[in-house]
Amino acid sequence: MTFHSTGASPPVVLSIVALGVFITALDQTVVVTALPSIMVDLKIPISRLDHVAWIITAYLLGYTVAMPVIGRLSEVFEYRLVYGASLGVFSIGSVLVAMSTSLEWAVTARLIQAVGGGATVPIGMAIAVGVMPPAHRGWALGVIGAAAEAGAMLGPAYGGAIVEFWNWRGIFWLNLLQSAVVFMGIHWLPQRVRHESSRMDYLGGALLIAALTVLSLGLSRGSLFAGSSPVPFALIVVGLGLAVALVVVERRREHSLVPPILFRSWGFVAANVTQILVGGSLIITLVTVPLMANTVMGKQPSEGAFWLLRLTMAIPAGAMIGGLLLRRLGSRQVTTVGLLFVVLGLWLVSRWDLGVGDPQLTWHLVASGFGFGLVVAPLTAKALDSVAEDYRSTVAALVVVSRMLGMTLGVAALSAWGVEQFQVFTTGLELPLPEPGEVMEVYRSRVVENQQRLNQAGLWLFQNFLRVAAGLAMIGILSAQAMGRDHR
Repeated sequence: MTFHSTGASPPVVLSIVALGVFITALDQTVVVTALPSIMVDLKIPISRLDHVAWIITAYLLGYTVAMPVIGRLSEVFEYRLVYGASLGVFSIGSVLVAMSTSLEWAVTARLIQAVGGGATVPIGMAIAVGVMPPAHRGWALGVIGAAAEAGAMLGPAYGGAIVEFWNWRGIFWLNLLQSAVVFMGIHWLPQRVRHESSRMDYLGGALLIAALTVLSLGLSRGSLFAGSSPVPFALIVVGLGLAVALVVVERRREHSLVPPILFRSWGFVAANVTQILVGGSLIITLVTVPLMANTVMGKQPSEGAFWLLRLTMAIPAGAMIGGLLLRRLGSRQVTTVGLLFVVLGLWLVSRWDLGVGDPQLTWHLVASGFGFGLVVAPLTAKALDSVAEDYRSTVAALVVVSRMLGMTLGVAALSAWGVEQFQVFTTGLELPLPEPGEVMEVYRSRVVENQQRLNQAGLWLFQNFLRVAAGLAMIGILSAQAMGRDHR
């Protein structure tokens, strides 16, 4: 791959694209703490809470689905041009969200936001790999991965602070200021020399968008695991059918969006399978830790958030260290070490009792988060190592998509299987009623005993969640072994 230099040093270029990735990643989760304010302002009743969730889901869906297609557009036309256009779409979407007067308007605007925001990750990774010397490419991928992780993890705290001191619309008006900073640095990004033979596969893009959309909608439904509705199964069948159609079409096209050779590469396939497992393990952990703290352990919501912060703050640190280790140890080894940290950390967390405290609490969560961070750079690097240079953005996008699909599947499994398991654990545990002639102290002791048994049942449930998350990471270690050796 050939770049026209603009005189900016690689660290400056890396800082610009990392900032763009961080800003757009913030919006994945920034509205989590702003939802109550949004509901009040837009006069959305609590009975429509399931519809309100689409303010979050629409961004995640658009972020995932548009990423590979826009990543390929950047390779066909020009990285800097498409990066700037994507940031512009993100800014327009932000303005539309800030001006929302209804739920439908807000959801549509969030989708527009996501289409632009999702492109910054694969294009940023491709630019970082292209401008950095080979010896530092792993570190560059680690920086971009750390920026994406930090944005997603800090989103709720950032959104909460803006709502506290301003209002929820301020979150999206501030996006314009942040985007303007990145826009000023775009002219320092290198221009990639376009290959005249490069073409955009629009039919493949349409099929890929359709397949990812339908699959994401099917996998996100809790009834998939509860078996209470045929809808998710129908959506998954349709999505897989579209995926098969995509493969058939791509095999016959000269300039395919998803080159068939990718799926003949063990390294690419193994990296994406491992990424799906990592995504599932991560989302189960992110949901379980604060939920366990705020329910059976009786902690305040802020304390549960601080518990989770111990884990999430270790992820960006792990991502950067994983990038530094990549050149010395190789993708497979760094991924294996990272997943071993995850397995060990989550196994220790799954053994917590109701009175857990520091230092065990902090060290166990930090070990888990550090492990999740370590695998970011090597999984991306292995996938990129499996493809020609003019497909780097597309492949980087597909790796992120695999993780998002794993997280979607994990949430659905958690909601369906968790409810079922809690019912099993609490069978026979009903709120005790006063018996005729019973002394009040005896009745109170029975209530306390019942509550303790409920807490213990809940603890067992959360411990099982964490064991499942550790099990997924363990399977990920096995799939990572299929990635093979790195090309030197």
